[in-house]
Amino acid sequence: MTASRITVVCALGTTQTLAWASSYYLPAILGLPIARTLGVAPSVFFGIFSGALLLSSGLAPSVGRVIDRHGGRPILAASSAVIAGGLVMLSLVHGVTGLCAAWLVLGVGTAMGLYTPAFAALARLYGHGARGPITGITLFAGFASTIGWPLSAFMLSHYGWREACLVWAGLNLFVCLPINLLLIPTVPPHPPPMQPAAAASDAAPDAFDPPPGAMLILAFCFAATRFVSGALAAHLPRLLEGAGATEVAAIAAGALVGPAQVAARLFEFGFLRSFHPLIPARIAVLLHPLGAATLALFGPVAINVFAVLHGAGNGMLTIASGTVPLAIFGPAGYGRRNGYLAVPTRIAESAAPFLFGLLIDRIGTAALAVSAGLCLAAFVALFALSSRKTAAAPI
Repeated sequence: MTASRITVVCALGTTQTLAWASSYYLPAILGLPIARTLGVAPSVFFGIFSGALLLSSGLAPSVGRVIDRHGGRPILAASSAVIAGGLVMLSLVHGVTGLCAAWLVLGVGTAMGLYTPAFAALARLYGHGARGPITGITLFAGFASTIGWPLSAFMLSHYGWREACLVWAGLNLFVCLPINLLLIPTVPPHPPPMQPAAAASDAAPDAFDPPPGAMLILAFCFAATRFVSGALAAHLPRLLEGAGATEVAAIAAGALVGPAQVAARLFEFGFLRSFHPLIPARIAVLLHPLGAATLALFGPVAINVFAVLHGAGNGMLTIASGTVPLAIFGPAGYGRRNGYLAVPTRIAESAAPFLFGLLIDRIGTAALAVSAGLCLAAFVALFALSSRKTAAAPI
């Protein structure tokens, strides 16, 4: 990558890490303390969190269209301010109404500021060359849970959850916002839509011919796997404690998810980048079921193995969510298309914390059989998409 691309990757990688740590990964550590303070059931808190993710899904296509037209800088910079505002509101809540309002604002912020708009911003800047930068920012943000969970736990134990929310708000406002505003390039006005013949002739040589129903297949696969990642992002420490681990051991194992994500992404970038993105995607969806089987066979001694395998699969799937649609459909309309793919994905993700929490309440660690089954179904579905190269592909 050129120096300018490296600057953009480092900038977005930093802001994505802090945005994920202070929003999506926040409930895993602060959810139960917030619920206890407000006198509500944990299921109520996670239900509201799920509602915020659902709101985020509804906004994704509109955000994608704006980025296709104007580039990612204004949206991503605004997202930092919105997330900061939501966190300040969260620090001040004293009841369910305030909790709902805070997560409504955070839902808007996550729609504007997490991976889907960041990937769209890179596709708008670099076209088919965005695969490397997409992988690059996920290498940074793979440490979001590794940084976020221990830091949130430290602030919770030493200061309290309200103060933790304020610290995260400050990082978004005084670190992320200036970086997004100053280091993400502007883009020229979007060119007029290409005619079908021009689109075909301009197709990238590494494009792939999408089979009928490709969008539906990708929507199912991304939704199924994101349900699993959303469920474990909210409940992994609790799930590992249910498997027999101590609280400290569960948090330590959970902290391995981030490095495992990064290691898997480095492997994908170093050894699998010459393959169509479907190949690492198929490998990735098998890692969570393999980890679940290991945990079922060996019990609490295998919690670290499970965390590493789950994290590795999740890390590669994050890249796939950006690179597979780019490779199959091309960069034209990428933000809008990925916005539509994000709708079922985020609906599943929004339901995951609440539904998987209920599942753990009912059947304990056997809930992993459900998550493993979803990943196996996605593995089968991915074979309906061809990774065979064609001379040209319609965009």
